[in-house]
Amino acid sequence: MNFQSKAAAELLNRSIATLEITPLRKYLLDLFCQVAYQEGQFTLSSGQTSSYYINSKQVTLHPQGGLAVGRILLSLLPEDTIAVAGLTLGADPMVTATSVVAAYEGRSLTPLIVRKEAKGHGTQAYIEGPTLPVGSSVVVLEDVVTTGQSALKAVERLRQAGYAVNLILALVDRLQGGAELYQQMGLSFQAVFSIHDLQTRWREMPGLSQRVDV
Repeated sequence: MNFQSKAAAELLNRSIATLEITPLRKYLLDLFCQVAYQEGQFTLSSGQTSSYYINSKQVTLHPQGGLAVGRILLSLLPEDTIAVAGLTLGADPMVTATSVVAAYEGRSLTPLIVRKEAKGHGTQAYIEGPTLPVGSSVVVLEDVVTTGQSALKAVERLRQAGYAVNLILALVDRLQGGAELYQQMGLSFQAVFSIHDLQTRWREMPGLSQRVDV
């Protein structure tokens, strides 16, 4: 990387770190459209087929994208939140980013990672991270919600560990039943963007709507 690109990256990092939440959301939406959203024929982890795909890790593992994700999610957390958690692998960078951003803002927020299967050695734990007092308030983070099952599995594991979990925050809601499932389970749910937000903005951005994967 040359000096100019380093300087540009440093300037962008400072900008993302200080932007108000509304323009920061716009930046994050544009980034999703540029690097994460594709149209074509895809099979999802749920087994469903789809005419589009959202590779959220292109955003959550992006240097400035991760910072934006952490700041936006932190702004949505209730004040009594002790920890953020999510099912590996999609939520891992989100949990880390939110916790690190909180630390820079003088707030202690424990990151927890929930395994899909119990660790096969040692303590055979489902949850990685510091052990918290029973009843600690934990918010579950999810990248993209389709049917809602992934985040629900995280909620179940955390509740089995004795934590209080009442809220799920997602980056994108595909509007395919996840929100309704959470409501049935008595869980609050909020998404930063809906699929309509992504698709509308994607079609507005020059050149992107012609990029189709098959």
